[in-house]
Amino acid sequence: MESPKSFVSWFRDSSPYIHAHRNKTFVISFGGEAVLDTGFEHHVHDFALLNSLGIRLVLVHGIRPQIDQRLQKLNAPALFHQHLRITDDLALQCVKEAAGLVRVEIEALLSMGLANSPMAGCGLKVASGNFVTAKPIGVIDGIDYCHTGEVRRIDSGAIHTQLDQNNVVLISPIGYSPSGEVFNLSAEQVATAVAIALKAEKLVLLTEQNCCNPDNAQPIQQMTTDEAESFLQTYPSIDNTLCLSLKAAIQSCQAGIERVHLIDRAVNGALLLELFSRDGIGTLISSTAFEELRAATLNDIGGILELIKPLEQQGILAKRSREKIEMEIADYIVLERDGLIIACIALHSDLNGQFAAIACLAVHADYRGAARGNRLLTAAYQKAKQLQLKTLFVLSTQTMHWFIERGFLLSELNSLPEPLKVLYNPQRNSKILCKTIE
Repeated sequence: MESPKSFVSWFRDSSPYIHAHRNKTFVISFGGEAVLDTGFEHHVHDFALLNSLGIRLVLVHGIRPQIDQRLQKLNAPALFHQHLRITDDLALQCVKEAAGLVRVEIEALLSMGLANSPMAGCGLKVASGNFVTAKPIGVIDGIDYCHTGEVRRIDSGAIHTQLDQNNVVLISPIGYSPSGEVFNLSAEQVATAVAIALKAEKLVLLTEQNCCNPDNAQPIQQMTTDEAESFLQTYPSIDNTLCLSLKAAIQSCQAGIERVHLIDRAVNGALLLELFSRDGIGTLISSTAFEELRAATLNDIGGILELIKPLEQQGILAKRSREKIEMEIADYIVLERDGLIIACIALHSDLNGQFAAIACLAVHADYRGAARGNRLLTAAYQKAKQLQLKTLFVLSTQTMHWFIERGFLLSELNSLPEPLKVLYNPQRNSKILCKTIE
């Protein structure tokens, strides 16, 4: 059982996200496989919790396995071409039945309010409707897709009206034409179109598997849209459901959705872990990098002080006042991760003397071991090179070997330029290292 202390710590750490997510619109998509799973109730509880925290929630569900089950009972084949279902008249009837049944089942779960259950007293209201206008895909490569369609328009105004009334909006992968025809749609495509039309803050795709690197099976925490496109080109044989989710993420980000999350729906509580912790548990897709290396600003002073305080207490770094950092803020480079300063370095340069001193290199304890120190040191070295400096100096009490492994050489006090020699503190007895800038 988790200790009270760790729970309190997690709850406090989640508070910035609770504030940030309130009154924001999230579109969450999940497949029919999730609905069939006995653990789907856990997701429903999490949906209710998100709603209670003030998140405007749109749920888009899939029905692929439910359609296949009905076709199988009728001894009718499930017809596909290029991973896309061909919806003939019989399949369309199965689509209608599956969509209706799944929608009712989800509404029933969202309506639960039993005492001693996570849904107790939530009073959740669910709204469904003909929010999606569709058109037929038609004939492609000589294949008639019949009643398979694609999204033509999303009635965003009607959805916003329901969200304004604190309703959870539930959308099936069904679209209607102005002439009254019904079309079978891809749930991923519907979720993408809805998120774009609503200008949602997030699109969350609950996937059937974790997004991992096929070469080493390691989970992928973050990708930019360019990296996601490269990933799809490099690994064309990845599972189709994951491929659809990645394509949906790329399209959404390119249309202005800031962040798309791919989360393995098999992990209990994955939705909460992804949305209310800094590192999450899924894969974040965004147009720009999740971690940003940049020049520090005055707004970063508090984050830098919080980052270096433990290292100052351990004697690894010399103590610095807020005023000193403020005066030298132009010398600092920071690594920011989702609003948190997780690493920093300072490059104090002397253009006349053609040298610079590296100082205040710090990486947050939770983010060490991923070459972030190397990244900062490289950035400082490149900055010194751009300034056409000749020598880099470092004063270190406990990390001299780390610098030696990166090309620095041990030196003597007399080798220090006079401005640095004046600042040298004999009580700290720091080792002096230097490196020629080439």
